[in-house]
Amino acid sequence: MRIGVDACCWSNRRGFGRFTRELLTALAKIDDRNEYRFFVDQQTAIENQFPKNITLVTVSTRVAPTQAASSSGRRSISDLLRMTRSVAKHSIDLFFFPAIYSYFPVWNRAKIAVTIHDMTPARFARSIFPDKKLEFFWNLKEKIALHQSDRIVTVSQYSKQQIMEHRGITESRISVVSEAAGEAFQVLPENEKRVEVLSRFGLTGNRYLLNVGGISPHKNLQALAKAFSQLVQDPSFSEYKLVLAGDFEKDSFYSDYDVLQKLVEQLQIRNRIVFTGYIDDEALAHLYNSAVLFVFPSLQEGFGLPAVEAMACGTPIVASDAGSLPEIIGDAGEFFDPDNSKQMLETIRRVLSDESLRHQMRARGLERVKDFQWEKAARQTLQIFESMITS
Repeated sequence: MRIGVDACCWSNRRGFGRFTRELLTALAKIDDRNEYRFFVDQQTAIENQFPKNITLVTVSTRVAPTQAASSSGRRSISDLLRMTRSVAKHSIDLFFFPAIYSYFPVWNRAKIAVTIHDMTPARFARSIFPDKKLEFFWNLKEKIALHQSDRIVTVSQYSKQQIMEHRGITESRISVVSEAAGEAFQVLPENEKRVEVLSRFGLTGNRYLLNVGGISPHKNLQALAKAFSQLVQDPSFSEYKLVLAGDFEKDSFYSDYDVLQKLVEQLQIRNRIVFTGYIDDEALAHLYNSAVLFVFPSLQEGFGLPAVEAMACGTPIVASDAGSLPEIIGDAGEFFDPDNSKQMLETIRRVLSDESLRHQMRARGLERVKDFQWEKAARQTLQIFESMITS
């Protein structure tokens, strides 16, 4: 079987970029029966390394798809056609989009699988799109993708139900492929690298709460900042800091960073909040390992990969009970209503006050994370491909 893949999201720093890299790398590693052709724009081809046993097809586009498809951009018809025409030149049995984000029409007589990670754009449009025009083009792209696809891939049972509910897709057309933490995320010893990372962000000698991910409005970081400002008024927790690890400079999603900065100033906790910006996996793993607690207050997550990374590093988690997070974290975490700031604060305070509970959560997280493996995800994906061809 010859499998074509849209690998344009390879270099994206958000969750669907990691999903693209990790899943495709795992697929190339386990599958020696099928032939893979990765289609990428020239910028992605130059900036990244790909598995050696695949064929890389580079397409010249005026703007990199991950930039053009951002919250403030729109892909040109000419660039979409360049991708479409390039794929049309190849004999493809099946074409796979690891993210609908960089979708383009496929003219080949091939089976098509499109990954929709979540329904956040449908449920929280104002948190994703800065204006109605960009929302319209996203919905148009999604509509075409859904019409053309033979199979929809998503990353959790929660997202599957959301797609069925919001888009009217039958259950038989949707398959779930899980995600996993990368190899860098594990329990690590305290060493010189740990000291360097903590020193870099002014965390030496400080206890801190950690959040990892985007700075988009639906991540609910304003509510977290408000809860944290009340937490540190308690003398028992007055020495804590809150670390927000996420790219606020080059993120392609609609950002809440400026509003969040103003709120932090109003709450008079500027000296207690650390915005790391983008950091590499090695440094991030040390931040997870040293955090007293990982806090995940999102209004919506399709999967919630940082929760799995936190569990892999042995970091206790308190999280929103919305979206996929209860499904992914299970009994390893403690949960709160993301719309209830008082409950968020009380849950954080309760877990911070109970060292024995945190040890139990750590142990449960390390056990639960064993269920999430990229090789397992790759085998799930391969089974989907084979079922599509034989059906």
